[in-house]
Order: sequence, then C-alpha cells, then structure tokens
Amino acid sequence: MPRKAGRSPEETRRALLDAAGTVIRTRGVSASLDDIAKAAGVSKGGLLYHFPAKDALVRALAQDILDTFRAEVLAALDPEDTRAGRLTRAYIRASLDTSYDEVAVRENIALIAQLISIPEIAALARADAERWDRDLHDDGLPDHVVTLVVAAADGASTAPLWGVGLAVPAARRLEQQLLDLTSDTTDGLSTRK
Repeated sequence: MPRKAGRSPEETRRALLDAAGTVIRTRGVSASLDDIAKAAGVSKGGLLYHFPAKDALVRALAQDILDTFRAEVLAALDPEDTRAGRLTRAYIRASLDTSYDEVAVRENIALIAQLISIPEIAALARADAERWDRDLHDDGLPDHVVTLVVAAADGASTAPLWGVGLAVPAARRLEQQLLDLTSDTTDGLSTRK
C-alpha cells in the first residue's frame, strides 16, 4: 500500500505510532507489523523505512508516550509562578487534567500495561520515573510533600482503568487540595481545608 498522498515523513511517522498504539492495545504486543502498517495506511516497506524493526517501533511508541506526558507537564507550567514547587504543581495539573475522555485515558493505560511487559520498555519507564523523581524532588519542596502529592495525582490519574475515575468536580477539588499542599510548606503540610 503506497504512502497516502500529501503526507509528510513526520506525519507518516506519527500515523505509524498512532496505529501501533491502537493495534498493540487491542491485539497485544504480538501484533504484526503488517497489521500496524495496514492500520496506518502505509506499506510494510514504508513502516520499515521509518522503523527498521518491530522493537524500534515499540521503543519509539513507549518513548512517545513518556515524552507526551513530559510535554503536557511542561505546558502546564505557570509562567507567573516562580515559587518552590512550580514543576510539582504543573505535574499535578497535567495528571488531573479532566479535559480528556475517560475512555481514551483507560485505553492509554491499557496500552502502557501491554508495553510495560517488555523488559526493555520497563527499563525505559523506570529511567523516566527516576528522572521525574529527581526533577520533582529538586523542585524545592519537602520530600514528604512531593511524595504525597505525586502519589495522589498518579493514583487519581490511573483510577479510570478501574472504571472509577473521579467526577470532574471531585477532580478539581483534589487538584486544588494538592496545589494547596505545595503552596504552604512552612510545616510541609497545608492546614487549609
């Protein structure tokens, strides 16, 4: 199948990553390159031009997921906020963003669960988690505050996998409570209700 007319190499690469995500999520990591190429609307040769092996495609997909979340956190940085905890507050806002469709969140988590079963991807995810841990603990807040708010944000953001995602008002309240915890660090915990 030839490359779709008018699609740039970057657009084709993006289509391949999106198709790989969809196919792997529904068929598992044993999905074939043929299935992924077909879902992207490219030939298998076109897929192999961008990703010389399935391992490279899967690694790129996992890295794309990690990079996308990092970009969402950086986009959530408040340019007016110069206080300690600035990155942690952006992490909270990105993690508790309710503008996403709950089904899409559940599908993304299911994809991550498929990918994390691959040892190389698990190592990639651990390295990313260690980087987040360093970055957030270097953000100027007490360690116990960072640990608490990140665990709460991560837990709430993965709740849709279990079909119990927070309703928007509850998510907004949790977000504000976590943001408050990062703003009042005189004793490491906020006394605000």
